[in-house]
Amino acid sequence: MTLRGTHKKYLRGLAHHLEPVVQMGKEGLSEGVVRAADVALTDHELIKVRLPQVDRTERKALAASLEERTGSDLAGLTGRVAILYRKHPDEPKIRLPR
Repeated sequence: MTLRGTHKKYLRGLAHHLEPVVQMGKEGLSEGVVRAADVALTDHELIKVRLPQVDRTERKALAASLEERTGSDLAGLTGRVAILYRKHPDEPKIRLPR
């Protein structure tokens, strides 16, 4: 599912008060980070991931790669924090606006 602009804005608003639950270290996108993000997305649907201190282009690439590998959608990228969303397959908690 591809998120529309209104969906991304809504999800960024919901994520505002959240703390990052996954932190990506200097080694970058490891299997452990992908597994942790996958579990967190299944549990919470909407998570924040703290990215390493690298240049902006590399942060965008890391966020896009994590998005692809977890089957989620990138709702926002602010500084070093990526906001990821993936609807729970059985019991969704978040209802996106129409």
